[in-house]
Amino acid sequence: MTIHELLHARSAEIIAEAEEAVKRAHLHNYEKSGTENLHQRLKALFVLTARAAKERNLGPMIAHAESIARERFESGFDLWEVQTAFNVLEEAIWVHILRELPTTEYAEALGLVSTVLGVGKDTLARRYVSLATKTRSRSLNMQSLFTGTDGL
Repeated sequence: MTIHELLHARSAEIIAEAEEAVKRAHLHNYEKSGTENLHQRLKALFVLTARAAKERNLGPMIAHAESIARERFESGFDLWEVQTAFNVLEEAIWVHILRELPTTEYAEALGLVSTVLGVGKDTLARRYVSLATKTRSRSLNMQSLFTGTDGL
């Protein structure tokens, strides 16, 4: 069995396991948006992950990550909540890789999955931070951090 065959054969199980992990994490905004939305979001992320691993094309994952960064930011999700969704999906896939693939397939399978989801997380974080820094936020008063440094 290859990573592509595994992802195809175990898609429903992997998505269900990722859903359960998100529910255990009690991510406020995902709980608020409902179980069906959570399922659809994880399924979309899974499909993009499997597609990118098979085609070795990160373009659709990057576009998706940019899009959900905007959507989740505008909906009030914290960045860590969205990153957690990526992480639990990655963990669920890893469990199946380590359980079902021959050890000779580990390097390629784990590398593909980690690369695809890593690029997604990186893109998500960069876009989210970019959006967050464009909004007006109170600046920090750093003066108190430098008390006692006179004469250094």
